[in-house]
Amino acid sequence: MNQQAQTPVAVHDRATHDKDQPLFDDIRLLGRMLGDVVREQEGSRMFELIENVRQLCVRFRRDDDLDARAELAKLLNGLSDDDTIIVVRAFSYFLHLANIAEDQHHIRRARAHAIAGDPPRPGTLANALAKALDAQIPAEEILAFFRDGLVVPVLTAHPTEVQRKSILSQEMKIARLIDERDRMRLTPEELDERDEAVRRTITSLWQTRMLRRTRLSVADEVINGLSFYDYTFLRELPRVYNAVEDQLEAAFPEHKREIGSFLRMGSWIGGDRDGNPFVTADVLRATLRVQSSKALDYYLTQVHILDTDLSPTTLLNNVSDELRVLAATAPDKSPHREDELYRRALAGIYARLAVTARTLDQHEALWKAVGDADPYTDAAEFVRDLDVIHDSLVSHKSALIARGRLRRLRHAARVFGFHLAALDLRQNSDVHERVIAELLANAHVCNNYLELREEQRIEVLINELGTPRPLTAPFMQFSAETEGELAIARTAAEMHKLYGEAALPNYIISKTDGVSDMLEVALILKEVGLLNVHERQAAMNIIPLFETIGDLRNAPRIMDRLFTIPIWRVLLDARSTTQEVMLGYSDSNKDGGFLTSGWELYKAETKLVQVFKRHGVRLRLFHGRGGSVGRGGGPSFQAILAQPGGAVQGQIRITEQGEVIASKYSNPDVGRRNLEVLAAATFEATLLGKREAAAPPEFTDAMEELSGYAFKAYRNLVYETPGFEKYFWESTVITEIAELNIGSRPASRKKGQKIEDLRAIPWVFSWSQCRLMLPGWFGFGSAVNEYRAQHADGMARLQAMVHEWPFFATLISNMDMVLSKTDIAIASRYAELVEDEALRTAIFTRIRTEWQATLDAVRQITGAPELLSTNPLLARSIRNRFPYIEPLNHLQVELLRRFRAGNRHERTRRSIHLTINGVAAALRNSG
Repeated sequence: MNQQAQTPVAVHDRATHDKDQPLFDDIRLLGRMLGDVVREQEGSRMFELIENVRQLCVRFRRDDDLDARAELAKLLNGLSDDDTIIVVRAFSYFLHLANIAEDQHHIRRARAHAIAGDPPRPGTLANALAKALDAQIPAEEILAFFRDGLVVPVLTAHPTEVQRKSILSQEMKIARLIDERDRMRLTPEELDERDEAVRRTITSLWQTRMLRRTRLSVADEVINGLSFYDYTFLRELPRVYNAVEDQLEAAFPEHKREIGSFLRMGSWIGGDRDGNPFVTADVLRATLRVQSSKALDYYLTQVHILDTDLSPTTLLNNVSDELRVLAATAPDKSPHREDELYRRALAGIYARLAVTARTLDQHEALWKAVGDADPYTDAAEFVRDLDVIHDSLVSHKSALIARGRLRRLRHAARVFGFHLAALDLRQNSDVHERVIAELLANAHVCNNYLELREEQRIEVLINELGTPRPLTAPFMQFSAETEGELAIARTAAEMHKLYGEAALPNYIISKTDGVSDMLEVALILKEVGLLNVHERQAAMNIIPLFETIGDLRNAPRIMDRLFTIPIWRVLLDARSTTQEVMLGYSDSNKDGGFLTSGWELYKAETKLVQVFKRHGVRLRLFHGRGGSVGRGGGPSFQAILAQPGGAVQGQIRITEQGEVIASKYSNPDVGRRNLEVLAAATFEATLLGKREAAAPPEFTDAMEELSGYAFKAYRNLVYETPGFEKYFWESTVITEIAELNIGSRPASRKKGQKIEDLRAIPWVFSWSQCRLMLPGWFGFGSAVNEYRAQHADGMARLQAMVHEWPFFATLISNMDMVLSKTDIAIASRYAELVEDEALRTAIFTRIRTEWQATLDAVRQITGAPELLSTNPLLARSIRNRFPYIEPLNHLQVELLRRFRAGNRHERTRRSIHLTINGVAAALRNSG
């Protein structure tokens, strides 16, 4: 990190192509500036110490120098508590800065391709549209996607999100300065000014506390989630719509091109109650209020600025009659704007928005309105006023003016409404059945609901859904749990009246394992007026979440039975005969391992497609993917394209979680790219995927056999090996993660150390911290070896599968990525934390043997001698950053050893938490 020393980037990549040189220059620049800050803030001794650690790490990684590793271990183990904190912070911040440089380089390369006039890159809507045109997809089908499609990234709170907003804000400032430095032709003075600004921000970053002192509340999580609307969504989503409009106009000039709100935002933050007792009715109400305030503040600001853009006078250009009416009803009666009807109309719109914000959210506009006005009844009325201005401009020689800020505002108003994002409700089915049992018993309808078999429960619930009589009355008293659930439902009904159905459209049922789970929620919604069978009204989608391996296998049967119930068909017809189904990647992986989870998800989708087709119901899938491969993560584009034929029917929802949200959406350029990726993949999977042939039986048979072997190996280790729970808790940072102030919900669903009760997110996060990444690969090596033992042509078939079957290719690609981030040598140091030597040796030996078998299998199947042979960008990223993770992992192990041995000093605890932050930043998709 000093001015003279070569960075590892320069050492390793001298032979790289010139196109990557700016990346190396940025990393070198930021590393040098960080070094200057460390010297200035902590003194020359600490600077030299950190530089010595850095050089030893590079030496070991570059030359596999074991003497360097031994020297590094001796140096790090001898650090004082104070010095340890400084070293950890230095390496953590360098990894954060390297992330900034990489993101900026992706933006730089994308701009270079665009400037050069290269064809649209894969993963963009322009590229997807070009493919559809080349494939001669009818114009009607293409336009129907943009009219009726639905692509929704759903932001969720993350119990392992370690990034503070204060840190993120400083890093975004650095990114912006580096971007300006790159794009602009700067004078030497201007360049010095920006470099000083970067150094100043790094200094501020160094002096900012990395860790939270208190645990996040749900309200904190809501506010953090809304930050990304300022960074990206409010700004970039309208730009995506602008680009789509222009592309469709160029492709289909003779067709009517209606574009619906095909790309929208969703959220769980403030509505997800599963295992989170802090999400109450008051929290739900407050969440929708702050979401609405965010949207209305944006509209008020944009309308205020538009006043300077729309200054045409009727003395020079005419306006439409509708615009004259809109201006006449505005409270702006100033004679100075008598001829500036657009400005008068905007003053009226602003006044109505201001009173709408006050009425809906008790929120005051930043600038005072010129007079009184009536509030908007809904966002559609606001959109109509904007359309009046647009139509008048277009019809009176001002179409170019209409394509500016007004165009983006019109798109934003359609997409975000007055609610900003669709907030989902989620609760566990066990809670619902207890609530229904209590309601039925109190109403003297059924005193033994919990003792009934499934078909008996269905019969009781159907009868109640068809009865107009309520189960509750004002004088009735219920348990705290039931009162809480009824309060949530009543608040949902209240919010529907206030913000409209789009604000709260979905109710998700965790751990769905029967038809009764769906009917129970329907009965709760009926109780508060959100569902009425006789009036054919259903104000919310009721969505099953199938999570475990058993649930996934039962999903087609459950949905098939549900669709035979006449009352449910009535409710479906009220929701455009569309049924959403959520599939859980996290718990299915924790339950059955990576390979079996992926295969059972694929099979469930295939069978669901068949069931829905037979019943004439449109399927919308909601994929509960996490950041890591062990939770369904990996590249979104390939994941969507790898779905079975017919599973993507123009509509899809996907969770975006934790540190993945920050890495994808804190930078507006990167954010727009990721939004386009989701839309482009859904477009291609819908219009091109259905024309692809299904996988041949020999492929699916092979996958079924592999899954069986992998499931057996995974379950045998995790659930059937005596002492494995002890090994996991002692060899990972799971205990320390549970103590971090990084989320509003606990790491485990119940007290105790059972793997079954642990949430899937900290389960995966813990394995990533110790660099084993076990949930992303364990069992595959055993499965391949067993399969080859049973089939002489086994390897040849697997090699054909990876080249000819997108599902299998994506599975192998994701495993390739996980293995590239796995470091068995570092993992072995964590294993040494296990006190029982026999247990440690037995389990780690099995893990290492399986890791080697998996590594060999992936290399043989792909035919590539090295991991990431087909992903040079990620390979470069890992090569550049991994020397800097080495000291963080080493120190984490040493600190854990000290802490657990009795050194319970707060500095030791803080240092452990800092290493967790640094490793997570380095791996980027770890939870």
